[in-house]
Amino acid sequence: MAYRELIGDSARDEDYAAVRLTVDGDRVVAANAPGLERSLEGLTLLEAAAVPGETLAADALANAIAPVFTAAPAPGRIAVAMSGGVDSAVALLRAAPNAIGVTLRLWLDPYGPSAERACCSPDAVIAARETCHRLGLPHVTLDLRDAFRATVVLPFVDGYAAGLTPNPCMRCNGQFRFEALVDFAERAGADTLFTGHYARIVERDGTRLIARGADDAKDQSYMLATVDPGLLDRVAFPLGEQGKSSTRGEAAAAGLAVADRAESQEACFLAGDDYRAFLERQGLERRPGPIVNEEGNVLGSHDGVWRYTPGQRRGIGLATEAPLFVLRSDSVTNTLVVGSRAALGSQRVEVRGRLYVPVARAEAKLRYRSSAVLADVVATDDGFSLTLDEPVHAVAPGQVAVLYDDDAIVGAGIIVATTG
Repeated sequence: MAYRELIGDSARDEDYAAVRLTVDGDRVVAANAPGLERSLEGLTLLEAAAVPGETLAADALANAIAPVFTAAPAPGRIAVAMSGGVDSAVALLRAAPNAIGVTLRLWLDPYGPSAERACCSPDAVIAARETCHRLGLPHVTLDLRDAFRATVVLPFVDGYAAGLTPNPCMRCNGQFRFEALVDFAERAGADTLFTGHYARIVERDGTRLIARGADDAKDQSYMLATVDPGLLDRVAFPLGEQGKSSTRGEAAAAGLAVADRAESQEACFLAGDDYRAFLERQGLERRPGPIVNEEGNVLGSHDGVWRYTPGQRRGIGLATEAPLFVLRSDSVTNTLVVGSRAALGSQRVEVRGRLYVPVARAEAKLRYRSSAVLADVVATDDGFSLTLDEPVHAVAPGQVAVLYDDDAIVGAGIIVATTG
């Protein structure tokens, strides 16, 4: 027989726990795992993932089995993306009893002031696992810190260094997370992946598309706009037809400890810090350069173009009668261009991305917290071009343009250029 030895450990402050498993195929034949509530011997890895215990012991077990975890396919099994918050906990309730929770542990800035609020922090992992175990369900933690830093964090830093205004949450949610989660669902033998996002899935011309959630106040479809439609036949959003208050009520009725857990923060890897402070720690320097108007006249100096974003008014450091706004920056010449609010408007937007279905007119949402505006859409070799019905202020290269037809997302991509 080809036995495998699986070893995992975990530490916090001065406390430490470790487990050692001997595995034949996907079954534990011997285990040294103090701190767990029952023996693991004779259990499959799927069954072992449902065994609760002391926090560090459960951490150590999770670290041991995650790299090799697989389970035989089972009709009706649902993998549930668990963030440690109330939304994913209620998604788990909807998937039970044939559910398996999975949490991605992602890289966090160790110098951030509030890492515990991040959706991928060690505390969030523990909360997610405890929710699963309370319901008698297995939970697996995938440690993707290195891959996340390379795929999401470093491009965020490089984007600002190049004078862009990147949206790391789009890259994370729309690509990195979903690809990892769908891949996990497959090796966990699940035919569906549930997440706690407030969005829906609709079909248009034979293509499954993400659509706005029923509650406008909680709609998260924009953040999922770059998810490959080819993955959506394996995905469901069980909260898409309800609002947050209903979700909290459902969690409270089930007696879940996360019913009142605070919302996780955006750009979780910042760990609650200002992005400028984070970027400086990542090596971007305060390099002084000129602030000029549209005619090229020097009005003052800045301390690094990456510290300013299009549309910014405060913090420019110029004393003028009429307010001035950041229009754009040039990282090559280290120049910041400012002008009037009227000069912020753009009506032509070039986007590198995809049209999921052919469309000539759509509502274009050019920033997460901006309102959508109607636009003519023309497909290009690497994406699409937009002509907006009205000028939109502070459209920033690096941000994501998302196209809606009714409530369905029909295209998305990175803004690469704008003109008035």
